[in-house]
Amino acid sequence: MSATIKDVAKLAGVSISTVSRVINDSKPVSSEVKEKVLAAIEELGYKPNEVARTLVTKKSYLIGVIVSDIGNSYVAQMVRGIEEVGRMYNYDILLCSSYGDKNTELRFIQLLNRKQVEGIILISEIMNEGIKEQIENSKIPFVYLNRYYHINDFPTVSIDDFDASYEMTNYLISLGHKNIACVSVKNENDCSVENLKMAGYKKAIEEFGEGDEILVCTNGYSIEEGYEIGRDILKFIDEYDVSAVFCSHDELAIGLINFLYDNNIRVPQDISVTGYGDIKIASVFRPKLTTIKEPHYDMGAVAIRRIIKELKGEEVDKTQIRLPFQIVKRGSCEKAEY
Repeated sequence: MSATIKDVAKLAGVSISTVSRVINDSKPVSSEVKEKVLAAIEELGYKPNEVARTLVTKKSYLIGVIVSDIGNSYVAQMVRGIEEVGRMYNYDILLCSSYGDKNTELRFIQLLNRKQVEGIILISEIMNEGIKEQIENSKIPFVYLNRYYHINDFPTVSIDDFDASYEMTNYLISLGHKNIACVSVKNENDCSVENLKMAGYKKAIEEFGEGDEILVCTNGYSIEEGYEIGRDILKFIDEYDVSAVFCSHDELAIGLINFLYDNNIRVPQDISVTGYGDIKIASVFRPKLTTIKEPHYDMGAVAIRRIIKELKGEEVDKTQIRLPFQIVKRGSCEKAEY
């Protein structure tokens, strides 16, 4: 049979409450007594009951993480940042995958609360109106990470999508491109990040561009959607002499480049293409994709660091945390030739 706290107390010659104080570091104990208790724990191989320990200390050292799909490379990078920083502060994570289902997200929030987690990080790709009531009822630190929607009601970590799109469009203009198309996802929700990206593109065209706005909308974010939109890009190449395309997601850019390749249009010699996100495949695909680097690892790391600071009673950052972005210049862009 496994050793109990009573066995430890008997071997160390102290009371059960003294053993509890040493294990939980809840009240001062003399160094001599502490050494006896720790020696007894080691000799007996005693493992504290974590559930009981949580009830006593009110500390589970667990952070709940709900993700849309761990198979997505950017999600995996965020989780890596969460896990590695959590480990530095002796926190473990409980990971749940919702696969983009609203009810599953809500169910996991309830589950994680029952597991006595000290904070929750939600990495989602949908807008879930039911989250607010659930989080307010849980009364624990919470951070909401969302690639597709900007969040106003909760603490979040992101980049400035307006500025990033503005700077990328300016970069294409600086290469001499006059007619620049913007491929974005059709979304009528006011909270859609796509609105910010298109606004940044439009602002740059208005201030520095020589051509008109050329907006091309897809119905989704996938590589397949990027491939399908290629037919529209062909029309704009013929009608407006488009020489560059700014895609609001790397997946769209990669799909578009595949379509252009299949139609004997060279990237970047005939047309330059840029993406957004810097997902893992962006640096592996050929030509390597010029893109906006979203610091996914750092987003996860900053999210859990904010929760831990709040748990410690430290001053936390403002609700909306903006991290620096970077234009990663690779082989899918070159100077325009007219």
